[in-house]
Amino acid sequence: MKLRGQVALVTGGGSGIGAASCFAFAREGARVAVANRTLSKAEAVARRIEADGGRAIAIQADVAQSADVARMIERTAAELGAPSLLFNNAGVSPAGRITDISEAEWDRCLNIDLKSVFLSARCALPLMIEAGGGVILNTAGTFGLRAASNKAAYSVAKAGVINLSRSIALDYARDNIRSNAICPGYIDTPLNGSFPPAARDAFLYQHQPLRGLISADEVAELAVYLASDAAKMITGQIFVLDGGQQAGLFA
Repeated sequence: MKLRGQVALVTGGGSGIGAASCFAFAREGARVAVANRTLSKAEAVARRIEADGGRAIAIQADVAQSADVARMIERTAAELGAPSLLFNNAGVSPAGRITDISEAEWDRCLNIDLKSVFLSARCALPLMIEAGGGVILNTAGTFGLRAASNKAAYSVAKAGVINLSRSIALDYARDNIRSNAICPGYIDTPLNGSFPPAARDAFLYQHQPLRGLISADEVAELAVYLASDAAKMITGQIFVLDGGQQAGLFA
């Protein structure tokens, strides 16, 4: 088991990439704290892990709120042990140009997609340092590498996540902390559920060289690798899982 003895805390763990990662971390031996804004979703994931013989707890948290984040870290440490793996995965993906969205919508996206990474890392890092090291993974996205039309707030937030991941890597390397960003392309998850199938297929056919849908499980397996000792010298890097979209212009 690649993560035996580790304590993994996953935000946005109730569905999609977050849930798949919770299951993958548990299969590899980690004790898992499943954090989600909707408690029932986190509880369903935790119950499944425990039914399969793992150890998991469910935590309700709004990761854009510092009090919720502090409580999330404290409860994880109290019930499972200090988190040695933090996967900041919670996010929203609003559409709109800057003239189309409200200030409140802009703030909500930046708070959930970017500020939450700062808050969670700030709370977890002292515990990781005290324990001798740890791993922080952050879900960014290909729109953080190249902006997309009609996705202004999301593109800005995810670009921030990428450089925050690098900043953590630089600032805490001597504390044995590793930090990397994962940039998925189009993933078949509930977050993308409103994308009409015909429009989705047309987008993928035009922009993704490799045919087929990328699954949340594939992202979870990448997260397992980056959290494991096999990646012990990898930090401050951006890992793109997009079927080749970022390789260049494709049509």
